[in-house]
Amino acid sequence: MQQKELIPHLFRTEFSKIAAVLSKTFGIDHIEVAEDIASETFLSALETWTYRGIPENPTAWLYTVAKNKTKNYLARNKVFIEKIAPQLKHSSSEKEELEIDLSEKNINDSQLQMLFALCHPSIPQEAQIGLALRILCGFGIDEIAIAFLTNKETINKRLFRAKEKLRDEQISIEYPGDGEISKRIETVLRTLYLLYSEGYYSESKDTILREDLCAEAMRLTLLLINNRPTNLPEVNALYALMCFHSSRFPARKPACVPSPKALAGRDRQAENENGEIILYTDQDESLWDQSLIEKGAFFLHKASRGDQVSKYHLEAGIAYWHTIKADTKEKWENILQLYNRLLQVEYSPVAALNRTYALSKANGKEEAIIEAEKLRLTDNHFYFTLLGELYTGIDNSKARENFEKAIALAKTQTDKQTIRKKIEGL
Repeated sequence: MQQKELIPHLFRTEFSKIAAVLSKTFGIDHIEVAEDIASETFLSALETWTYRGIPENPTAWLYTVAKNKTKNYLARNKVFIEKIAPQLKHSSSEKEELEIDLSEKNINDSQLQMLFALCHPSIPQEAQIGLALRILCGFGIDEIAIAFLTNKETINKRLFRAKEKLRDEQISIEYPGDGEISKRIETVLRTLYLLYSEGYYSESKDTILREDLCAEAMRLTLLLINNRPTNLPEVNALYALMCFHSSRFPARKPACVPSPKALAGRDRQAENENGEIILYTDQDESLWDQSLIEKGAFFLHKASRGDQVSKYHLEAGIAYWHTIKADTKEKWENILQLYNRLLQVEYSPVAALNRTYALSKANGKEEAIIEAEKLRLTDNHFYFTLLGELYTGIDNSKARENFEKAIALAKTQTDKQTIRKKIEGL
């Protein structure tokens, strides 16, 4: 991997680990210090590797530099030492021997503890998710703003207020008790879902698939599964959902990558080398990763214990049916019923839109058009794309009209090119 690709990749995977360990070491009051040291570490990598080349073990290099920068910061910042020394395992007189534990176990523990600390109920849920995406997942402010459909200024203010609230409440970075876990787990899962979703279909960069984000979301979700108090049915269901979707990545590379944004979505698109979109029905099923499909089925079975059915159970069920390539009535009727239940558990316009596509496959386009036009999602290019598809062959002039509206709203060149090809097909 070349430097221009390696540093962004390592920033996504290692920045959050360094920041989590340092935040746990310094306490919630000093998150910014942890972020600054982690950022300076990557700045050093960019400056050093450009002239000296990539080290043999880049990750170990980053950890060593992070430790050294932490010790240097403590050595030159007397005020910080006076405030932090009582909280550290070492006294200030031993600061030169301070050891920052970047072992795999401590990284995992720190990230999980940090995740629950950031999802404290004292701050609004959107702020919780924003902080977790920023500190634990390495999201930029631009990416968070797009995920929340707002602007950078709003996100910066939201994160600042959330950090202040965490300081005021003196939140500790530690595992909450069993009762607190049940209160916070939904926000934790929603954060991981958002992370995977951003990787699965990204609008923050003009590319569809960002596998590093998907892999990080899966890694953090698996940490929850491997931690006994958080090994819950809904956590297993979310991991199953991720496995099913990730199983189709190989069929889209190097010729393709997936879409759409919603994890429960139709999963019918992929991007080839020319930025074109390939229909799900045209993909080579033999390239799908069967081991991931089997793993997804295993964790979906584990998720079935108990009597709770979460949105993740239902979306994993939808994703499972998409691992069966045959375009049968049974398949689409099952998907339609799962969408019906999903909308009862948690209504969302995107799920309603995707349910309409399933309805067209199960019951025909005419019935689906009636339901789709009730949604009136006039700010969503997927809405007009779907209407264009439904009208194709029934009223091609209306199909063209809807496709043109979709192009005007689409944010990525890949989506625009896909829609243009649909218009040409008319």
